[in-house]
Amino acid sequence: MSDAGAVDWEPDAIVRVLTGLERLLADPTLVPGERWALLTNDTAVTADLVSAKNALNGTGQLRALLAPEHGLHGTAQAGFTEQDATDSATGLPIIDVYAAESSDIANALREMRVDAVIADIQDVGTRYYTYAATVIDVMTASIQAGIPFYVLDRPNPLNGVTREGPGLEPDFASLVGRLDVPIRHGLTLGELAQHAARSAGIQLPSVIRMEGWGRSMTWADTGLPWVMPSPNLPTTDTALVYPGTALFEGTTLSEGRGTTRPFEIVGAPWLTASYAASLNALGLPGVAFREARFVPTFSKHRGEVCVGVQVHVLDPGLFEPVRTGVEMLMLAANLGEGFGWLTPPDIGLGAQHFIDKLWGASSLREAIPGARQVSDVMAPITRGNMGELLY
Repeated sequence: MSDAGAVDWEPDAIVRVLTGLERLLADPTLVPGERWALLTNDTAVTADLVSAKNALNGTGQLRALLAPEHGLHGTAQAGFTEQDATDSATGLPIIDVYAAESSDIANALREMRVDAVIADIQDVGTRYYTYAATVIDVMTASIQAGIPFYVLDRPNPLNGVTREGPGLEPDFASLVGRLDVPIRHGLTLGELAQHAARSAGIQLPSVIRMEGWGRSMTWADTGLPWVMPSPNLPTTDTALVYPGTALFEGTTLSEGRGTTRPFEIVGAPWLTASYAASLNALGLPGVAFREARFVPTFSKHRGEVCVGVQVHVLDPGLFEPVRTGVEMLMLAANLGEGFGWLTPPDIGLGAQHFIDKLWGASSLREAIPGARQVSDVMAPITRGNMGELLY
């Protein structure tokens, strides 16, 4: 590729998966119109690490960039954005759409007089990651404004087969859960968007599908580069444990924010050193726990020595992140008087316990005090039909 604006891109021969972005670069007629708005961030790259905004700007059709939580460049922490600005590389306006009302987004799109809205962003395969909610909100706004909506699809990094955890009860819908799908849902972002449209009875978005992706693929199988989706999700190892350990965001324990291993280490100043041994004694599949001490530089227990564990995934094929996270919660709740549940951060989630928003129901919080085994807490997945699969 000679420069960031070229559109005569050809994928490297070793790449096994061709993303929706790469297909659009090869054939810009896949999205009609002369004025496009792009919902994106720095996770949307070609196989040779050119950003979607820079690559698509070469078509001359981009008119604006829409940014999700963490901002276009991913510098903001959880619950924050980089706010409206101008992109220095393209000169395009950046519109912050995180937690925005669909009607406000629709009005902004009308004012820009765009012919199409495109979403290209890397999801992480977990219901409570907010990128899917933002895509759904922007899709809804686009339909309200009478503007076609397109998703440039990307792989689910956790694979497209395995589903784990409960669905979402309607009263608990929020930015950390828009759809009634399992916590680990096994869908691509394009499939999530189409499922959301079917559920809402609105026009289906057009999905520019991948080529070469199989549902059983791990991220390593795709041959694609990993770009950290947010400041606290640096690696694919983090993404694998996130469906379970992110539940600790709803508790008084640190989920590892403010360390170099967020979501892979969990602990608190009052937790005992027996936590790791007790977890290992459970014999959970595909995982082992190492006793760990750490001092968060920000977030919960900043500057305090925390006792806890590092989660080591030994066999990703056997590892069950949601079950593992629940087992960790159940044990932690009985190991010290410092355990408790937190209310949500001030990002429009309401006054319910944050754990209820994450779990999608109050059942986890209500069951843990008297639970003796994980089956007392985790009901079998009942969401068998989640819409038409694209792959």
